[in-house]
Amino acid sequence: MKAACKIRCKGYSNLISIRMLKYFALVSIVSALSNLAAAQTKGVLKLHPQNNHYFLYKEKPTILVGSGEHYGAVLNLDFNYEKYLVSLAKDGLNTTRIFTGNYVEKSGDFGIQKNTLAPQSGSFIAPWKRSSVSGYTLGGNKFDLEKWDEAYFKRLKDFMTKAGSKGIIVEITLFSSYYGKGWENSPLNHLNNINKTDSIPAVAVNTLKNKNVIKFQEKFVRKIVRELNNFDNLYFEIQNEPWAEFSETVIRRDDYGDEKDWRSTFQVVSKTSNEWQKTVASWIKDEERILPNRHLISQNISNFHYPITNPDPNVSIFNFHYALPEAVKENYYLNKVIGFNETGFAGKTDATYRKQAWRFLMSGGALFNHLDYSFAVEGEGGQDTVYKAPGGGSPTLRNELGFLKRFFESKNFINFQPDNNFVPSSPGAVALTLSNTTDTWIVYVEPVAPNSSSLTLNLPKGKYQVDWVDAASGKTSELGIITNNQVAVPAGLNDKVLFIRLKE
Repeated sequence: MKAACKIRCKGYSNLISIRMLKYFALVSIVSALSNLAAAQTKGVLKLHPQNNHYFLYKEKPTILVGSGEHYGAVLNLDFNYEKYLVSLAKDGLNTTRIFTGNYVEKSGDFGIQKNTLAPQSGSFIAPWKRSSVSGYTLGGNKFDLEKWDEAYFKRLKDFMTKAGSKGIIVEITLFSSYYGKGWENSPLNHLNNINKTDSIPAVAVNTLKNKNVIKFQEKFVRKIVRELNNFDNLYFEIQNEPWAEFSETVIRRDDYGDEKDWRSTFQVVSKTSNEWQKTVASWIKDEERILPNRHLISQNISNFHYPITNPDPNVSIFNFHYALPEAVKENYYLNKVIGFNETGFAGKTDATYRKQAWRFLMSGGALFNHLDYSFAVEGEGGQDTVYKAPGGGSPTLRNELGFLKRFFESKNFINFQPDNNFVPSSPGAVALTLSNTTDTWIVYVEPVAPNSSSLTLNLPKGKYQVDWVDAASGKTSELGIITNNQVAVPAGLNDKVLFIRLKE
């Protein structure tokens, strides 16, 4: 009995030892992976832990300000993206958007004369290899969705590397609405591939009711996420303008406008679209779960502004197009970044877009990216000012936006928040304030009347340094004097910035 017990006990003891060894080995592996992830995510773009309304990049507080080409830098083989990125960096800008190949335009779409998102025949490169079967809608052979085009990923990574070397953050826009006819050009359309994707209408593509197309969408997302995981200078946007294809609620914006004009309505994306977008976000999260780096995910909400309902917890950036300051105010409570990542349809005047940028960032936003039509193939320096397009863009505007970015960076903006009570009255002008509520206040003043006036301030007693800065030139225009909590606004209709700092 004793011998049998010794044998059984020894076997039981060995079993425990083996299990313990396996347990400690597993713990060690998990710990090592956690340490690796922590080490490699240190410089990746993320929300600032001190103030989630702003970014942290390479351990520095960051806002994103850009004025970029029409999203075809990678998929258009004729576009010299190296020269383009040099131009952005020279102008002091730090963000751009790219589309990834699911969506492509043809020449003339949307009234854009020199459209980087509309490559010439033979110049479109996508994530998938071309087959030996002719018949792609925009020229050349159809695509094989079961085979990746390594030349595409080489070009994509080279773009990311060069952008990163210049401190430029890239929005990776995974999908886009197709605006009806655009679906005819997509490699995912059954007409353009040899893989027998199901024939579906454009409105069904970016939904969970897209039949077998979703299988290829998921494979594509996971491939992009894996290929780009080592880069720190990016965030993923799920879909460009989802409301354009699948609106559930349309609310009149302007009683005096044509109700058929998109600029007169709020278009709220449908529940059907949101369910698909949440699924895409879950693919990103799941794929990165076993990879070293974690990247931010953005969702494109609507045009203008909209108080977001049921936000996806996987989303950290909520982007708007043609946005108003209300987009920030209505959603500031989310404690996430609110972005303005496409402008246009408001003429070519630089001041229009400069003012949009100041209004949005001074409302508490952290991202502004203008759609700049002065960039084109063979015009990657952004010098073209005679283009035909539904928007603006110029070297002058980029210089002005560069000053805006530098102005913020010269202040300790991570402690800023909107201060709607600091200027109780501003006759003849619109005033927006950011402050740390203790010793620094910044007021953006946009005169709307020809006569100069005075701002009334809620300013604690003390001695202050007061400067007026011209928002266009970046030059300090004059020193301000505060008397009885009032400060005179310098003459002129140009927008101005009032900087107040408590003297030590």
